[in-house]
Amino acid sequence: MTTYRTMPFHLETARLALRPWAESDAADFCALLAERGKGTPAVEHIRTSIAELLAATATTGIALLPIQRRDEGDFIGYCGLIIGRSTVEEPEIAYELFQHAHGRGYATEAAGAVLDAAVATGRKRLWSTVGAWNTPSLRVLEKLEFERHHASMEDNGEVVWLTRSLP
Repeated sequence: MTTYRTMPFHLETARLALRPWAESDAADFCALLAERGKGTPAVEHIRTSIAELLAATATTGIALLPIQRRDEGDFIGYCGLIIGRSTVEEPEIAYELFQHAHGRGYATEAAGAVLDAAVATGRKRLWSTVGAWNTPSLRVLEKLEFERHHASMEDNGEVVWLTRSLP
């Protein structure tokens, strides 16, 4: 198995800062997940999820990171690398933003920084899986030069699998 360098866990762009999770992110993370329309998770459950994310980061060397706008300092979502439906060798890029932050290029900006971080680890390919209905996310991935690989049917509908080779 190839050994990969640890992903940088502090990333900055012109407008955004991505950093490791803190317990203080739990309430904002709950509010973000509530926008999915399936209820609001309990803060204690989210604190446990944050601890699990931090433990996975320590094990894998890759991370899902909270996104803050640099000027405002507010939490607007997350972006990073996960194992998800893939592998630690070829992880998935994942992101989710509050609806009020949609349409401003933040997802593309954050995902571009994570893409650069993935290159720095020495990985050669990333994946992403997106609901076929999620046209805005598919556009973000298209801008980042991901290409459709295949689609699968899951309990919640059609999922598009995309991939991108890294330099």
